[in-house]
Amino acid sequence: MAREPITSCAVCEVHADAVFRVEGMDCRDEVVLLERRLKPLPGVEALVADVVSQRLRVSYDAARVSTSTLVDAAADAGLRMWLEHEEPKASGQGDARAWLTLAAAVALAGGLLAQFAGLSAVGSGLYLVAVGAGIVHPLRRARAAWRARALDINVLMVIAVAGALAIGEWLEAGSVVVLFAIAQWLEGRTLGRARQAIRALLDLAPREALVRRNGRDQRVAVDTLLVGDVVIVRPGDKVPVDGVVVAGRSDINEAALTGESMPVDKAMGAEVFAGTVNGHGSLDVRVSRVGPDTRMARITHLVEEAQARRAPLEAWVDRFGRWYTPLVAAAALVVAVVPPLTGGDPAVWVYRGLVFLVIACPCALVISTPVSIVAALSAAARQGVLVKGGLVLERLAEVDAVAFDKTGTLTLGQPEVGDITPTAPWTSDDVLRWAAAVEARAGHPLGRAIVHAASRRGLAWPDVQDFQSHPGRGARGVVDGRVVLVGNSAFLREHGAHVEEATIQQRPGSSVVWVRVAGDVAGAITLADAPRPHAREAIEALQEQGIRRVLLLTGDRVESASPIAAALGVRELHAHLTPDQKLQRIEALQAEGFTVAMVGDGINDAPALALADVGVAMGAIGSDVALETADVALMSDDLLRLPAAVRLARATVRTIRTNVAVSLLLKAAFLVAATTGTATLWMAVLADTGASVVVVANALRLLRQR
Repeated sequence: MAREPITSCAVCEVHADAVFRVEGMDCRDEVVLLERRLKPLPGVEALVADVVSQRLRVSYDAARVSTSTLVDAAADAGLRMWLEHEEPKASGQGDARAWLTLAAAVALAGGLLAQFAGLSAVGSGLYLVAVGAGIVHPLRRARAAWRARALDINVLMVIAVAGALAIGEWLEAGSVVVLFAIAQWLEGRTLGRARQAIRALLDLAPREALVRRNGRDQRVAVDTLLVGDVVIVRPGDKVPVDGVVVAGRSDINEAALTGESMPVDKAMGAEVFAGTVNGHGSLDVRVSRVGPDTRMARITHLVEEAQARRAPLEAWVDRFGRWYTPLVAAAALVVAVVPPLTGGDPAVWVYRGLVFLVIACPCALVISTPVSIVAALSAAARQGVLVKGGLVLERLAEVDAVAFDKTGTLTLGQPEVGDITPTAPWTSDDVLRWAAAVEARAGHPLGRAIVHAASRRGLAWPDVQDFQSHPGRGARGVVDGRVVLVGNSAFLREHGAHVEEATIQQRPGSSVVWVRVAGDVAGAITLADAPRPHAREAIEALQEQGIRRVLLLTGDRVESASPIAAALGVRELHAHLTPDQKLQRIEALQAEGFTVAMVGDGINDAPALALADVGVAMGAIGSDVALETADVALMSDDLLRLPAAVRLARATVRTIRTNVAVSLLLKAAFLVAATTGTATLWMAVLADTGASVVVVANALRLLRQR
């Protein structure tokens, strides 16, 4: 969609972005045409093309060029383009092309029958009719490509047909035109099915909602809803917006966002998301986010952005395709011209040169990689895993070391307060109240457990002033004029406190938070966390996939972390780490040659997530920060999604390499066959388009990957 322009009066420029749909943009050839036609226009700043989704994003100066000018320029290149949010007008070109293809096929069949009956002149005339009907569309596209100084498949095909006619191969000329038209239709249908399958995975939110206004329920378009409206979600309906339940109780299937098949109970105060499916109850939901701000829209947008990010393999294939076509075209010229100069039969060698020309189109090779990547990204999104582009997929496929945070990642992140050990003259409630006052601002899982325990006891606490967070160690604040420190023993010692750890009866797997008030240690709070369900299975699955190192990096003490590590089968434990020390561990792994994935759940892990080769965020459905910063976001808290993502990434890389190998081997085989005279023009056409169909079909298997 076109954005609101941003005006800069100082330079009198109006910068804007617009996203267009481009009919017929099925290969890199069409992208080259658009680039060569649109880039020279005054005011056009940048173009980003996505062949698989047939989208073109244009950054431009709206004061110097308009969207209608861009559309007209695309039409000059032989392509129909329109703004994504607009409905295109019916062109009728598809029907006309289909009728011309049918006419060409009938004429070719008639020519073959006439020739079989001994009516050579009639057969030759019908072959010419087939050529005339079938060449209309390629000739129009070839003319546009020629004006743009681009050598695409249409130019190559027109030259090949003209050459065949010139040397008297009228049947070959007619066969090539008809087969090319049919092959182009088949290739377009295959790509169309791919786009439809991929689009269906992301087009999940309903378009209408039942809203309560002025005391009555009415059905309205979702686009007209406002924040604060109350929508009614009946049993079996899709939730139309993000919001908070204000009445009712039901179970919600969030598989569209998280990949989780088990419904989640929702009651008053619970958050629900657009695109999820209501179960047996009825819910009244107060709208909190609409339109592009909903979680579903954000995820869809991020998936679409990820599709446009080019992977190294894709970039290599694209670069290869750019020099392959002119190189093979030059070779075709050499084959057609040089042997006749040394006594060869001109008709034979010109024909072989024409076969070379047909093979010079690298479309199957170029389309094989982006289709594979988009299919994989869409399959991952359906399973509740957001992967930020082809580059991340390639890195994820190479991961051989995984580092986990503990709290909230390998554990539930919902610790509960156990023992409270006060120091005289303080009481347990005093220790809990001072700790809650500071931790109410911290947001750490241990802090939330302390605040929750204080609330359950009915304790009240004053506001904290001059709050300071020290990630991985503790927090500081001024409460009722007293400096209060809450954190681990090392944090308190840094500030001169004398901590008697031996006085605490600590259970295996628990954590101890110390509280210091106005220079005196007031006491300690013991909290315990439990391993996350399926965490052990996820770690075992990663190890079975060849992950060589699995590490637990935590700021907790060894005594707290080692029982968790043992329970989950993690042999490498690094405890009592500051955020900087976590970074050092990741750097050390990378220095040893490992490709490292870091798995964490919160802001405290952001530096480590950023430094790792692949940063994986847990439970990102409710976290804007995780969605924006992580390379891979697991929308649910199910760690089994991680080995599934690694498996998908490796399958994607295998598929891309297979597609590239198939395309290159077919090209090489037909180049040899063309040189030796065993390949015909119509065989070359079938091989070229057949390769495109094969690689697209192979890529679509990734949509079913689990």
